Amino acid sequence: MVHVKNHKQGYISDPWSHLDPKRRQLLAKSWSGLFQEEILPYLPVASLQSHYHDWNGRLTKEHHSMIGMMILQQMHDLTDEEDIEQLCFNIQWHYALNITSPIDAASSVSGKSIWSIRDKLSTEQAYNDIFTSTLKRLAELFEVDFSKQRIESVRVQFNMRHLGRIGLFVKTIKNFLNNLKRQHAGLFEKLNKELIKRYLSKNTESLFASVKPSDSSHTLDQLATDVHALTARFSQISAVENMSTLKQLVRLFKEQCIVEKSDASSEPKAIARPNKDVPSDSLQNPSDPDAGYSSHKGKGYQVQVAENYTESTDSGEEEKPELSFITHIDVESADKHDTHALLPAIEELKKKGVKPQEFLADSLYGSTSNCDKAKDDHGVEVIAPLMPGSQKYFHLSLFAFDNGGCITSCPCGIAPQSVKPTKKGFSAAFPSDTCLSCESFDACPVKKGSQACYSGTQQMMSSLPIVNVTKKVPSSKIAIATVQGPRALCRNLTDEPE
Repeated sequence: MVHVKNHKQGYISDPWSHLDPKRRQLLAKSWSGLFQEEILPYLPVASLQSHYHDWNGRLTKEHHSMIGMMILQQMHDLTDEEDIEQLCFNIQWHYALNITSPIDAASSVSGKSIWSIRDKLSTEQAYNDIFTSTLKRLAELFEVDFSKQRIESVRVQFNMRHLGRIGLFVKTIKNFLNNLKRQHAGLFEKLNKELIKRYLSKNTESLFASVKPSDSSHTLDQLATDVHALTARFSQISAVENMSTLKQLVRLFKEQCIVEKSDASSEPKAIARPNKDVPSDSLQNPSDPDAGYSSHKGKGYQVQVAENYTESTDSGEEEKPELSFITHIDVESADKHDTHALLPAIEELKKKGVKPQEFLADSLYGSTSNCDKAKDDHGVEVIAPLMPGSQKYFHLSLFAFDNGGCITSCPCGIAPQSVKPTKKGFSAAFPSDTCLSCESFDACPVKKGSQACYSGTQQMMSSLPIVNVTKKVPSSKIAIATVQGPRALCRNLTDEPE
């Protein structure tokens, strides 16, 4: 039976009157007072209520205090045992969770209850609702400005053993055989005894761990053969095909193995794929099938994190001291690319009502399509540096352009002699005598040609263009430069283009 308390309703008599005024004042001014007044009453308890009957059954723990307890556990980084201890004896927690009843049941909870509540909150949309409601309430309370935000990805290492390819094969096969033995003993007994002994003997792990590097390729091929034999045999058996361990075995074979013929007369043979051909979203550990792999971040997960920030002025002082709030959290496997995270993050921020006007991001987020869609579809200006690489980048922001993207004058006010269209934009020719005698010639992106000094542009897509020199040619020829925009960040570079 659901137990929900209205924490916005006042009391006829003060339930904290047993505290002296000094202690009461300290509690009210601490984090526990803020939590009781501004967070606890607004927690979304409806997600928990759907798991219990309105009037039938045993009375549950008070839902606000239980959700609040889970928040405080993460806030103070506590284990379940420490969480239970704080709930039982810490008066700050009692005040924060508004536990006023003198009976022991109100301020005690079992470990099983914690597991049950955590499972319900993590499997439902409740965790996102809790995050959003708390963010909105604190933002309203402290009048936080969300017009400027930034996003970054952070690696989260999964709490599982890191398996090599041999270990992954052995673990997955072993899990399937053990599961088959428990659920379908008759089918298990019909398997080859050598196969069972190879993977279910006590020294299996030590046996495969002692494989020499020179023998690893042969061992992987043998493992691939065993996986192929098991999947081919049991995939068509209705009693086995829906087992989760068999599905993992099938996935392992598709990701890690191929079937080939050595000649026309021989039977097809399963072998292991080369390392470079194994996809990054492949199975990393059968105990955690959702984890991915990134050559940069390793195995596990990554979290997309967005927060608001205050920009500094030219004097180095902040415009206005403000709190920084995490506005967006999205956990994904490590193989996901940051490019695909920007637009979903903006859409989520828009749903929460905290959409930024400017979004600061790393180079991986700032592709041209992302910048265009963010601006056109959501009205968000994405600020991101260009991708690093072998190309060289120069400023053209001081040049004057018309609406078509053609250069109309240089920073010194010199108009080009002519402007001609090219495959990648336009090529502007400036008088050689004027440019070569200019004091800013060495820092200017124009290049000396046989008849004039040239600078090229692609049709402008941003008020702050960035030029990317795409070709190295002799000085007697024209060096074509193209705009790589839109961007709002540029790089100064005086090196010769490669």
